[in-house]
Amino acid sequence: MEKFFNLKERGTTVKTEFVAGITTFLTMVYIIVVNPAILSAAGVPFDQVFMATIIAAVVGTLYMGLFAKYPIAIAPGMGMNAYFASVVATHGVSYQVVFGTVFLAGILFVLLTFSSLREVLIRAIPNSLKYGITSGIGLFIAFIGLKMAGIVVPSPDTMVTFGDLHQPITLLSIFGLFLTLILMAKKINGALFIGMVITAIVGLFTGMLQFEGVVSVPPAPVFFDLDIAGVFTHGLYTVVFAFLLVTIFDTTGTMIGVADQAGLMKDGKFPRAKSALMADALSTTVGSTFGTSPSSAYIESSSGVAAGGRTGLTSVVVAVLFILAMFFSPAIAAISSLPAITAPVLIIVGCFMMEGLARIDWKTFDEAFPAFAIILTMPLTSSIATGIAIGFITYPLMKLVSGKGKEVHPILYVFGVIFILQMIFFPAH
Repeated sequence: MEKFFNLKERGTTVKTEFVAGITTFLTMVYIIVVNPAILSAAGVPFDQVFMATIIAAVVGTLYMGLFAKYPIAIAPGMGMNAYFASVVATHGVSYQVVFGTVFLAGILFVLLTFSSLREVLIRAIPNSLKYGITSGIGLFIAFIGLKMAGIVVPSPDTMVTFGDLHQPITLLSIFGLFLTLILMAKKINGALFIGMVITAIVGLFTGMLQFEGVVSVPPAPVFFDLDIAGVFTHGLYTVVFAFLLVTIFDTTGTMIGVADQAGLMKDGKFPRAKSALMADALSTTVGSTFGTSPSSAYIESSSGVAAGGRTGLTSVVVAVLFILAMFFSPAIAAISSLPAITAPVLIIVGCFMMEGLARIDWKTFDEAFPAFAIILTMPLTSSIATGIAIGFITYPLMKLVSGKGKEVHPILYVFGVIFILQMIFFPAH
């Protein structure tokens, strides 16, 4: 183990790596509650998503630990799951068809990982669009959290308005939100998870939460419940592109950030990048065949790095803990059925995703407006793909009329034209 993970060379020990693995797991274990809660709202059976979430996390995180040897955990990503549910709702297609789009995005990601096109894509797309997309997704999932909590409700006059604070679920959601915010402010590891557990206990004592059991044999996984042909029948190419693009940006940014924090970058370069990205690509592809939305590297891995994690052993520990979590499906099913427990997580994770806004050049209008347009349209249209399309149309257009057309990579002009045609001839609704 010492030799395989180069523990001494990285200045760490088996004990430190174990503690780091437990820390990372506690900060991200909320996903096995939140992911089934979101996808089951789109009609996917709870047990199927529960097992698929764990399988995707184990496959991606183990690959990351054993081959890329980074202390970075992989699991189905926040934002992509909410977008998955919105595609099922707005396009009027079955969830099997949307799993088909995730599968195709995963396969494309695997192929891109082997090619130089991945670097071209990452370099070609300007930071203002990348940060705009991530921030837009953050607002989108925070808005879903507010709706789930009943903090915002539909209004015939203003589209949305403030909810009724006399509703028990809204009150419990606000309690859970403020409790978790206090834990976060005090920098307590696993704050999101601890907040969910305490909110669940309050829900139990107030009669809002009923347990039918805590531990059981894991549910049987469902395999290949997807419809690839339906992707082409319904022309869901933008959805495939949205899943692919966001997964690549999200993962690349997170991996570089965590590796930098751990002091594992070499001269500004990210060693073993191919293996690291392959972990995510495999997790997304395998996850789709069992029944979950795309995977991503988790920024929560930084909590494990802060606890001393420096090698792939941290990731292996995280994967083993996810396997153990399989045996708690009855408790997790009960918890995820009460929106007040999961809604605060969505709101707070939405805040995390806004970080990139500070890096957008707001003083340069042709950089700022496309990012603003993405951030505005994603939550208001309930579509990540629409937000991406508007960003990719406005950015090259504004650069062109500002006399800065040569600064734009040719691939962006191609994407801009494709998105204009798609919005005219194949609108999302």
